[in-house]
Amino acid sequence: MRVTTGSKNLGRALTGLLASFALSAAPAFAADIERSGGPYVPTPQVVVDQMLRMANVAESDFVIDLGSGDGIIVLTAAKQFKASGMGVDIDPELVKSSNDSARKLGVADRVRFLQQDVFKADLSQASVLTLYLLPDMMLNLRPKIFNELKPGVRVVSHDYHLGDWQPDDQISFEVPEKEAVNGVPKATISLWYVPAKVAGKWEVKVSGGETYEFTLRQRFQILEGSVAVGGKPVRPRQLTLRGSEFSFALPDGKGIARFSGRVKDDAMDGMVELPGAKAPARWSAVRTAAGVVSIN
Repeated sequence: MRVTTGSKNLGRALTGLLASFALSAAPAFAADIERSGGPYVPTPQVVVDQMLRMANVAESDFVIDLGSGDGIIVLTAAKQFKASGMGVDIDPELVKSSNDSARKLGVADRVRFLQQDVFKADLSQASVLTLYLLPDMMLNLRPKIFNELKPGVRVVSHDYHLGDWQPDDQISFEVPEKEAVNGVPKATISLWYVPAKVAGKWEVKVSGGETYEFTLRQRFQILEGSVAVGGKPVRPRQLTLRGSEFSFALPDGKGIARFSGRVKDDAMDGMVELPGAKAPARWSAVRTAAGVVSIN
């Protein structure tokens, strides 16, 4: 992976502090950083391995790395996990070197590297997206990541985050070799599951039971909602959205009804555990009015 730049005279191991200084001190340098994401910084293999483990990469996955640098993420995914993938980088020399490495490793039939602006990359095949880009680039890419990736795609970032789109999981660990690059001998890996877009009004039906009017408000994977049961408002509890998996709980006169299921476009379905019932019941929902997902 890399924190990329198109400028060859910047050196291969500029620190984050130097990059930040350059952003404020040199307009031309800043424009280059804005376009490409920052200077190339190799990712230690131990970090690559942890990123792929955290994303639970498997043979069925297609891994896209934005700012792929020397290609280590995609190449490791292909070699160790038999995954397919694509790397995108603005530096033609690094792209050529990565494609050469793919041929040497015998994985060129499953992976490729493209010289391209990351903002123009086609993300439609991704089941896993990896990132090691400076903070401004991460924030600028956030709408593309949220809107173009399918629900459930795992997004994994090394060190830098997506602002107030909070990760679903995060770990930090010691990486002594990083101290020579940025002065910090550790790495932080963050994981997001791209959430389904569920904002709006829904009609929820329990098989053989109640019908609910459900209103959901959404900011990334964080939900708020209200439910009308028999015309009376009830506040849902434990609203959880992880990719396409959706769960919530509703109080009723006998206890708590616990719903779990999956979202697909304008429909949901799943099972509900009703208080006092001997077995779970099926439930389904259709969206009756679209809502706006807040991501700014």
